[in-house]
Amino acid sequence: MSYKIVDTTLRDGEQRPGLSFNMNQKLNLAKYIDSLGVYQIEAGVPAMKGEEKESVWQICQLGLNCKVSAWNRLSVGDIKESMECGVDIIHISAPASRIQISKKLKRDENWVLDKLKECIFYCLERNFQVSIGLEDASRAEENFLISLCDLANSMKVRQIRYADTVGILTPKKTYEIIKGLTEGTNIDLEFHGHNDFGMAEANTLASIAAGAKYVDCTLNGIGERSGNCDYNKLILNMDLV
Repeated sequence: MSYKIVDTTLRDGEQRPGLSFNMNQKLNLAKYIDSLGVYQIEAGVPAMKGEEKESVWQICQLGLNCKVSAWNRLSVGDIKESMECGVDIIHISAPASRIQISKKLKRDENWVLDKLKECIFYCLERNFQVSIGLEDASRAEENFLISLCDLANSMKVRQIRYADTVGILTPKKTYEIIKGLTEGTNIDLEFHGHNDFGMAEANTLASIAAGAKYVDCTLNGIGERSGNCDYNKLILNMDLV
């Protein structure tokens, strides 16, 4: 079964409460993660500037075998900061649930679609590879998720991250959702699981069984709140898929 690993230790992993890596630690971690043979390292958020942006730039200078990406909001300003670091992939996170769009951004779904189109165009015009993140997808309306996927697909962006941002999915539900989206849209789905109910690894395995082409993980499962999918546990349990 074919899938690629996206390691987000240096982005989502560092959001674990009380955890902060210095520059040398980030560079050493990037080299170690690359040695594991992952497809992509999500190196950080350059829009935070300062040492965060510098660390992403330094990682891009290491000559790693894997691709290096940076996380961005729906903002051309964010994207410019990432481009200055020389990353391989610009990851654009688009809030997908109505509660995120209305409560956090005070916007509507049309605004999200318009901004996403603007950001994708800005990247592609400058010859950057793009991946799209559907933030809080597990609480989003299916029709809106399909609209976001169709927009990305129409602009030749195929790598789409389905994020269980609040960690509420079960393996059965994950399988059903990922299977439905992979069959209903012409995209390569990426699954990003959180461990709030201890289901990150199980949900990630279910996503692979359902056809996910990319899966996200972190070293030792570190991440915000209860963490993310643990790289070691994922690899050890691959024979269950």
